[in-house]
Amino acid sequence: MSRPHPPASPGKSKSHSAGTQPAGRPRERRLPVAGPPQAARMTRRAFLGVCAVASTGAVLGSMPATLDPSRDPRFAHTWSMAMDIDRCIGCGRCVAACRAENDVPVTRYRTWIERYVIMDDGRVLVDSPNGGEFGFPEIAEPELVRRAFHVPKMCNHCDASACTQVCPVGATFDAPDGVTLVDPLYCVGCSYCVQACPYGCRFVNPETEVADKCTLCYHRIDRGLRPACVEACPTGTRIFGDMRELEGDIAEAKYPDYVEFMRSRGVQVLKPHLGTRPKVFYSNLDQEVR
Repeated sequence: MSRPHPPASPGKSKSHSAGTQPAGRPRERRLPVAGPPQAARMTRRAFLGVCAVASTGAVLGSMPATLDPSRDPRFAHTWSMAMDIDRCIGCGRCVAACRAENDVPVTRYRTWIERYVIMDDGRVLVDSPNGGEFGFPEIAEPELVRRAFHVPKMCNHCDASACTQVCPVGATFDAPDGVTLVDPLYCVGCSYCVQACPYGCRFVNPETEVADKCTLCYHRIDRGLRPACVEACPTGTRIFGDMRELEGDIAEAKYPDYVEFMRSRGVQVLKPHLGTRPKVFYSNLDQEVR
């Protein structure tokens, strides 16, 4: 399983295995959570409440709307992210925006960028210095390079996620709108989910000592805003949207750029053979990306 690597030497580019967390330096202690703590806890408890009532034979139709996720308009979505690899320039603004928005310790990353350099002799070089937050150094021997491109990475918010299956206390859960979240009050910091994630997108926050990851800026999308990384991207690489709108008329879609992208491009997901059914999609994904 992918494990976080030790901190890179300051000022130097550090190559790391693709799909693993880059590293950095510590800072003051804070309590970052998956959006507003009360919102995350209430969402989870509402869902568990529905399960408890259903198990006793009660009829969901008699429940108050506030206790039934299927009747809450906030959950009438299936949130997703699309990545246009050809547009990514590796500027790192998305990484910086994520850190600022979610108080991510500089030793860890909720999102990061990997650079793939394919040489004429078939070698594939992958690096992500400081998670790509400050850009990338120039490529050595550019005349020998067949192709180079950048790949943004983050939690894939899988439909069949390994992390939710291995959590021994139920701290990791799937919200009704498709976002995989972590309840910091339940998490015991055992790292089972970190080891189980095949995409290397989880870490134990050194400040809170609980599991941490991308939440799609849940506190923003719950208010009708886009994730911070999407807002910060200068090239439109990251495209946020609702998968349920793919079934309707694009003229009525709230996220028409997402609908158009998903319908017009041949999109792929990372590691499809694992059957986790990610909700992060990529266009022009080379076979070298892993």
